[in-house]
Amino acid sequence: MNSNYSGEETCNITYNDWATPLATVYSLVLVFGVPANIVTLLLSIPKIWRKNVLSVYLFTLSLSDLLYMGTIPQWISYVRNNNRWTQSEIACQLTGFIFFNNLYISILLLCCISVDRCLVVLHPIEAQWRRRRMTAMMVCVGVWFLVMVTHLPVFFLSGVKNGKAKNDSCFETIPMPRLVAIFNYARFCVGFCAPLLILAITNLLIFRRIRDSPCLSLREKTKVKYLTIAVILIFLGCFAPYHIVLLSRAIVFSLYKETCWFEQKIYTFSTLFLCFCTLNSAINPILYMFSCESVRQELRRDIQSIRNWRRSRSESCTLRNGQTSGTSEYRMEPIISEN
Repeated sequence: MNSNYSGEETCNITYNDWATPLATVYSLVLVFGVPANIVTLLLSIPKIWRKNVLSVYLFTLSLSDLLYMGTIPQWISYVRNNNRWTQSEIACQLTGFIFFNNLYISILLLCCISVDRCLVVLHPIEAQWRRRRMTAMMVCVGVWFLVMVTHLPVFFLSGVKNGKAKNDSCFETIPMPRLVAIFNYARFCVGFCAPLLILAITNLLIFRRIRDSPCLSLREKTKVKYLTIAVILIFLGCFAPYHIVLLSRAIVFSLYKETCWFEQKIYTFSTLFLCFCTLNSAINPILYMFSCESVRQELRRDIQSIRNWRRSRSESCTLRNGQTSGTSEYRMEPIISEN
């Protein structure tokens, strides 16, 4: 592996490609993702109190996504400024740390959700007794702790700026330090391939059990089929391109002493695919919460309750003000006639 990196070499990278489209995508994720995740949080809280295990994972996933979305304005400013970081280095570390933590927290929690759904479908009676809310909470805390501890040495020991920060970039480790190259191999294998395998196996088992079930209608089986396909395709679309770039950069680093030629070619794709990962934060609530029939029914009931409350309040106000209304009109008549 190339060990000649000393932090002094700087690659001449073009930063102005795709700035406007990337800023647009980040903005759309912010606009649609924030309300969707807030609604998911609000819907999950009462279900958690009723000891619903799946809602614990969904709540934690939305909480992580909302925490990341608080940093999206910094990313928008970064890409619109031709990938030049104008804030402090601490702000760069914190922003990037939150982003990459959310990336792998989301991936691992999606695996937890798929495993939980698989247990419920394959072993409904056993799962009813063995699934515990406290266990789900401990798993979520463990996922957060594991991801944060894993990223700490890479971001704070290897440095987040390239060389002497001559390009004023943030988390653009170009050329790649040895520690980051090793970490990229681990991120591809453990952070992407293993979760993809878990998602594929669990969703395949869910689909096969539902398909063979005589108790479900063809329409219900079709919905499960499309949801299963959607989970895998969205996971691949959001996370596969970026992790393939990570792997290719690590391989080139291992094979060549000079890597700037490859970094120049791959950089536009790297920034674009990094943005693709962001889409998952806006899609998760729609895919897992609003695709559930019971959740949609509950949401419709809540909306209808709000409408009924507003209508009753309006009628009550009209009823109370009805007697003074005639007096007001009576008092206005002389004024109008005088004018």
